[in-house]
Amino acid sequence: MSSCGLDFGTSNTTFGRTVARAPALIPLEGEKTAIPSAIFFERDGRVVIGHAAIGAYVDGIPGRLMRSLKSVLGTSLIEETTLVGRERRSFRDVIAFYLRAVKRRAEQASGREFRSVVHGRPVHFVDNAPEADRKAEETLRGIVREIGFDHVTFQFEPIAAALDYERQISGEEIALIADIGGGTSDFSIVRLGPDRHQKADRESDILANDGVRVGGTDFDRRLSLGAVMPLFGYGSKMKRAGLDAPSTYFHELATWSSINRMYEANVALDIRSVRRDAAQPKLLDRLLRVLEEQRGHTLAMEVEDAKIALSEVAEAGIPLAWVEPGLKVAIGRKDLVGHTTELAARIGTRIAICLKQAGLAAKDIDVVFLTGGSVQLAHVRRAIVEGIPDARVVEGDTFGAVGKGLTIEAANRFGGAD
Repeated sequence: MSSCGLDFGTSNTTFGRTVARAPALIPLEGEKTAIPSAIFFERDGRVVIGHAAIGAYVDGIPGRLMRSLKSVLGTSLIEETTLVGRERRSFRDVIAFYLRAVKRRAEQASGREFRSVVHGRPVHFVDNAPEADRKAEETLRGIVREIGFDHVTFQFEPIAAALDYERQISGEEIALIADIGGGTSDFSIVRLGPDRHQKADRESDILANDGVRVGGTDFDRRLSLGAVMPLFGYGSKMKRAGLDAPSTYFHELATWSSINRMYEANVALDIRSVRRDAAQPKLLDRLLRVLEEQRGHTLAMEVEDAKIALSEVAEAGIPLAWVEPGLKVAIGRKDLVGHTTELAARIGTRIAICLKQAGLAAKDIDVVFLTGGSVQLAHVRRAIVEGIPDARVVEGDTFGAVGKGLTIEAANRFGGAD
């Protein structure tokens, strides 16, 4: 039996073990070591995860896609049920199903049985709610035990990323670790060095931890609401003066974890009622088309793809001809920044909080280590580094740094290295 590190993220998941005294991520889908935190329940009863889940949905196979499952931890949604095929399943059970499948794949790929795990967690599952945060960790602990782990401990995700970065350095440094993931943005200030790497107890080296529940999926939601949902009736007027179309539908459709709610039969009935009193019923017809075909995730994927593309190009297009012939929307970098500036600012404010917590000034930070997919957004990166302008900036393994750091921690806590 071996120990392992498990990084179940809002957007992606990795699973690592120690090989020849170094952390190694295990392939979970073909050669891929990082897979989408996605699960697809086909109508015929088959269940697939990762890239295959996304592919099944895109290919139009009848069924139910679920993504961003981690974001329900710490919320009332965790025990809610959703219709999957002909039965209803709780989000808790869906997370357990997904993680059990990941563990099984890792064991098959490595020929090992894993019973001890260091699982990653954000600094805060929920902002300013210690009890909800405690419940979120306890819920996740219960799920991880349920799928076959006897020994379960947790480590903050930015601390795990710091342990991965520490393997690269030759001298002592004070590092600000910024892990900007799909659901949260987490920060740690850590004292690192090659002589500290093998210490079993690193508590004295951790100078600050902080985080905020803002991540890539929030950027997707704001971009969708700002640039796409108006084409489907968001912000449109009702016939009665002074009234807008109800906004709840659009917020749910723009939020990964709640898209499936929109497929409930009563939702379409409600929207048809709204349509009768809408000043622009054609917009609501487009919304109904999305729901009838259960393609809300298609919209979300296209928004996400546009967001990612804007890191490289000045403008990205979203084709919507499947909704209505000739319908499309072009999104520029200015649109992305305009709709999400407040989110980037909320991330940036955590730097000063971390410095105060650590009792340090910006000049005391030697390096800023960036990981997580959302650090690719230029205005997010700028919001982080402008608070520490003299520090060296190092980019980590975008989707692997946390998983490898958790694996290092697992070897330190449990042994079990190969």
